[in-house]
Amino acid sequence: MQLARIAELLAPFLAPAEDASEAASTALTACDLNLISTYIDLLLRWNARINLTAIRNEEEIVTRHFGESLFAARQLFPDASRRDARTSVADVGSGAGFPGIPIKLWAPGIALTLIESNHKKAAFLREVGRALTLTNIDIQNVRAENLDRTFDVVTFRAVERFADILPVAARLVASSGRLVLLISRAQVEQAYTVLAELSWEEPIPVPESEIRVLLVAKCI
Repeated sequence: MQLARIAELLAPFLAPAEDASEAASTALTACDLNLISTYIDLLLRWNARINLTAIRNEEEIVTRHFGESLFAARQLFPDASRRDARTSVADVGSGAGFPGIPIKLWAPGIALTLIESNHKKAAFLREVGRALTLTNIDIQNVRAENLDRTFDVVTFRAVERFADILPVAARLVASSGRLVLLISRAQVEQAYTVLAELSWEEPIPVPESEIRVLLVAKCI
């Protein structure tokens, strides 16, 4: 896929609305775009063998997976210091690596842990890590319930048993850390109810979507 087209598709997710094209050109380097292109190629090849994503169209993969993930990354690490951010991030039920790996591409300095209990999906994540030469990345092929660690930021996106996984993910968040959810609007109230003890921020609409939001909570 052409790098210019990837950058064009990602512009709404990375830039202020009033100057999307200009900001997008400075947000991602040519190296970043090459890594995303390599990632897309790997995803399409592996997806022919194991079910990583129901989306097969390249442009939809860019907007639905990379766009949404990078939008979350921009909210978490909003300025130029993102490349030197020293933060531990865990992605629960990582699947094909979203949002965790795009967050790592946006903020290469983070220590990223991808938690994925499915062996084949974990193998794919290891292959992505090797192909993109990512450092300080840890693939945990375990259930999140069995991981005895905490992190500055814990993310999750498309997971089954949403209400069940919420407290599991919250338990992984360190004191004063953040729980970051990419979910539908319909799930927001459920998150508030299940984790009423957390300090929730207002949901942020995901660009190019009428139903998707970014929801962040701080653990005290």
